[in-house]
Amino acid sequence: MRTVAALLCALPFATLAAPAPQAQAEIEHLISYIASAQGCRFNRNGSWHDMAEARGHVTLKYEYLRDRDRVSTAEDFIDGAASRSTLSGKDYLVQCGSSAPVPAGAWLREELARWRVPRG
Repeated sequence: MRTVAALLCALPFATLAAPAPQAQAEIEHLISYIASAQGCRFNRNGSWHDMAEARGHVTLKYEYLRDRDRVSTAEDFIDGAASRSTLSGKDYLVQCGSSAPVPAGAWLREELARWRVPRG
């Protein structure tokens, strides 16, 4: 009986895995994209932040989800770490220049689609 209990306790740690290499590359690209978005700002729960702060925030959320094996794809990253507040449920917003703010999830999905287009 103790052996079964020990295996069950170890199971969550044994199944933890990073996303597949392609998904990991896409997630890393999106995190870099957030950090490099010139002239943009990030709204979280009604407060505006610069994009370096946004990158830090979504990276922490991503690492939390990844460590719990809850991110397999770039879409999982967007949905779980970069679209809305876990506490309030409010969408994150991105505003670049004088354009209207857009939901961060849509902004990142657009970049992901652009990045996935074969180059060359």
